[in-house]
Amino acid sequence: MNIPSEYLEKIRAVYPNISFEHLDFNQDGMVNDVVVVNHQIVCRFAKDDWGKEVLSHEAKVLEVVRNYVELQLPYFEHLEEGFVSYRFIKGEPLSRNTLVKLSEASQTRIISQLARFHQQLHSIPNEVLVNAGVSSSGAARSREDWLELYEQVQETLFPHLWRHQQTFIHELFAPVVTGKLNLSYTPVLIDGDLSVYHILFDPFSESISGLIDFGTAGLGDPACDIAVLLGNYGENIVQRMQSDYPMLPDVINRARFWVGTLELQWAYCGMKYNNTSLLLAHIGLAKDVQPVGTRALLIENMN
Repeated sequence: MNIPSEYLEKIRAVYPNISFEHLDFNQDGMVNDVVVVNHQIVCRFAKDDWGKEVLSHEAKVLEVVRNYVELQLPYFEHLEEGFVSYRFIKGEPLSRNTLVKLSEASQTRIISQLARFHQQLHSIPNEVLVNAGVSSSGAARSREDWLELYEQVQETLFPHLWRHQQTFIHELFAPVVTGKLNLSYTPVLIDGDLSVYHILFDPFSESISGLIDFGTAGLGDPACDIAVLLGNYGENIVQRMQSDYPMLPDVINRARFWVGTLELQWAYCGMKYNNTSLLLAHIGLAKDVQPVGTRALLIENMN
């Protein structure tokens, strides 16, 4: 474990009385390197200038969000350009396998936590966000962006795909090309990247103990966040959110389209940058997603 000496020096400067009894070093993030000290303090270091901007923006977002949501979030007790630190939030990634193996009661509790978090996040008043200087999420996409991705996928990926895979992609983008899928929305604060490893699960209480990493948060389409949940857990789980997230019927079709593009976005970037890790990033996504335009919600079918 080769932790750069400047990282350790910075941690000692901020926490002069700290002892390095146990260090975890994670370089997997695209914008941050992370050092966890003694399972107590999380220290994040920006990898470049972009990472510095992300950390600064995340700090603004968290200052607002903590006033509106129930779940535990990181509190940046130290913040400077390119470096932040906060107290470690205990928990393990909430994978789909972990969730579906729980009792019905525990599943319901966790699904309700996820739904309430998104309802609270997406309901933060716009004037509050503007006054706090919260800008657009890096995950925000326009119709033009989707059409450009469609062209890029055809040029870059189609030579490596079988015919039935190409047909799937044509069918996925058809509602956007024809305008049948309404992509209009009122911007709200979105997380933009609530991956399973950002959702911390407490196996003892069988509930969510906290959420981390709001680096892609900002103004955008709420369907983006629901799409990430579809990719994490599948539609059967997401449909159970409706009682605590009543806007689900309004966003579900955009979310279904969006999640269908996720593996294409990663694959395209992997090919473009010759990065095998990006090519493989979609492995593990749930496959339980209805086609765009499916009318009946599963929750309605259960009533």
